[in-house]
Amino acid sequence: MQNRLAAIMATDMVGYSRLMEIDELGVLTRQKAHRKELIDPKIASNRGEIIKTTGDGMLVTFSSIKDAVRCAIDVQSEMNRRETDEPEEQRISYRIGINLGDIIFDDGDVFGDGVNVASRLESLAPPGGICVSDVVHQSAADRIDVSFRDMGGQRVKNLSRPIRVWQWSPDAPPERKPPDISLQQRVSFCQSADGTHLAWASTGSGMPVLKAPNWLNHLEYEWTSPVWGDFLSEFSKLCNLVRFDQRGNGLSDWDVEDITEDRMIDDMLAVADAAGLERFGLFGISQGAAFSVRFAVKHPERVKFLILLGGYARGRMVRDDPDAAQFYEASRAMVSSGWGSPSPVYRHFFTTAYIPDATKAEGDSFDEMQRISTSPENALRIMEMNAYVDSRKEARAIRVPTLVLHVKGDMAAAIKEGRELAKEIPGAGFTELPGANHCMIRGHPGFDEFFHEISPFLEANSG
Repeated sequence: MQNRLAAIMATDMVGYSRLMEIDELGVLTRQKAHRKELIDPKIASNRGEIIKTTGDGMLVTFSSIKDAVRCAIDVQSEMNRRETDEPEEQRISYRIGINLGDIIFDDGDVFGDGVNVASRLESLAPPGGICVSDVVHQSAADRIDVSFRDMGGQRVKNLSRPIRVWQWSPDAPPERKPPDISLQQRVSFCQSADGTHLAWASTGSGMPVLKAPNWLNHLEYEWTSPVWGDFLSEFSKLCNLVRFDQRGNGLSDWDVEDITEDRMIDDMLAVADAAGLERFGLFGISQGAAFSVRFAVKHPERVKFLILLGGYARGRMVRDDPDAAQFYEASRAMVSSGWGSPSPVYRHFFTTAYIPDATKAEGDSFDEMQRISTSPENALRIMEMNAYVDSRKEARAIRVPTLVLHVKGDMAAAIKEGRELAKEIPGAGFTELPGANHCMIRGHPGFDEFFHEISPFLEANSG
């Protein structure tokens, strides 16, 4: 066995099994031509060494980080051109991950954390794109005339803490500058009751408001998202906004045994304690409204008020609604079949449901955050939890000021669910917002109206 520091490039074909099922001979023939005419020559000219190959990928080592990155960019740029004439569903594309680390060479194979991280980076890369670790980016950024997008911290299997990831793709839009208030954010970690590590952060000042978990989150990536960045910035100007990535998602622990409503309440309490919050408001979006209601009843001494947006007390599978149940089953099928797929069909399904009025850039960002925030297995577990949530009984026991807001044309959570939630909570106010988006996006109907409504509510309940 031999130990050596090297740049490791992990490469994998996107949707290999699906492509082979469509046209096995054609895929193998084109793959062989790509290897002979492009990939192997680029590796050789950049002084790389192919250590291991599989039917759909390979591991390559380089003595120079610059050579590794240059090789990857050249291969990906040319591959997009070579496959242009193929039908979109049949195009061969690769994901590439690059890391620098100590690796162990043994009997023609390589092992070690450096290899594991490179493989995880490859899985995070978009089709036709590249993801590199922070150490690779720091070394190569000033030596190669291309731009990488900061993806923030990402969970890597077998590592206890997230690593910072940078992404390149040939058709990436210009990187969006995060709002100035995001510079206040410092990500911290705490432990929930069962030992799960949770990533949390706060921005703004004044009355503390804890945001309950909703669908998928990423504390760092959200700031550069056109869907979430401006929304979080405006909210943080009104209060001390405390956010966290729910378990199985974002920068919090992914490999967790239990993803349930009860654990969500435990996690909210753990974050509140870690942030030093004694009495605070709760902000719940979508299923986060149900979690907020449950928390407020279980810990009434901690909660001053509730702000609930696009929320519901009952998940899709407890509404006795065939359309809601059908949407849930379709969502499960889309996640199972298309998580990380290059096909726009899967993205389009979620985008049209959650933000039907989104621009292409907003829709692409929404899809990308979902893809990088969790695994398909955890996405299905979170989706199942949300589908069976039911906090109607707890809603009737709420005794704090509550403001329920809901967009009139919301397709992800029908406005009738918001109205029913408001009816269940004694004394709750209800405000109908214009628009159709489940998320509040600057420039779309509902964004300005939302902040116009919550600003006086926050002020009235901050004493």
